[in-house]
Amino acid sequence: MKIWVDADACPRPVKEIIYRAANRLKIKTIFVSNQPLKIPSSDFLSFKHVAGGLDVADGYIVEEMAEGDMVITADIPLAARVIEKQGFALNPRGQLYTKENIGYFLSIRNFMDDLRSSGLNGTGPPPLSQKDRQNFANQLDQFLQKHLQR
Repeated sequence: MKIWVDADACPRPVKEIIYRAANRLKIKTIFVSNQPLKIPSSDFLSFKHVAGGLDVADGYIVEEMAEGDMVITADIPLAARVIEKQGFALNPRGQLYTKENIGYFLSIRNFMDDLRSSGLNGTGPPPLSQKDRQNFANQLDQFLQKHLQR
């Protein structure tokens, strides 16, 4: 099992949680971004720089991931593609996307996208809170403990 991180929009505090978890549990973790990214030196952490462009990092992750891998992303369409490929997806606020709930999240995302396209300017998501960080850390830890025991 590997962890893949859609790193372009991943908040720094979440990256730091991932660094610690990958090193503690010795899990190969790949950060994918179209922007340069400095990560700590580790046998378990690596960075893949991809070309700029819409969904290039997403495409790379889906192409390279294997069944059972975990992908950290706030991108719901990417999460859906990961789940189709029998992977797991977790967002930076600690929400685990599953076969059972991804359709709901996709429809909400599409509905909000339609509202924005029609000229309704809403606000984006609230800033990442300490509670969100804790939820992410807890969900990641629970998932990894469960799946590493297999």
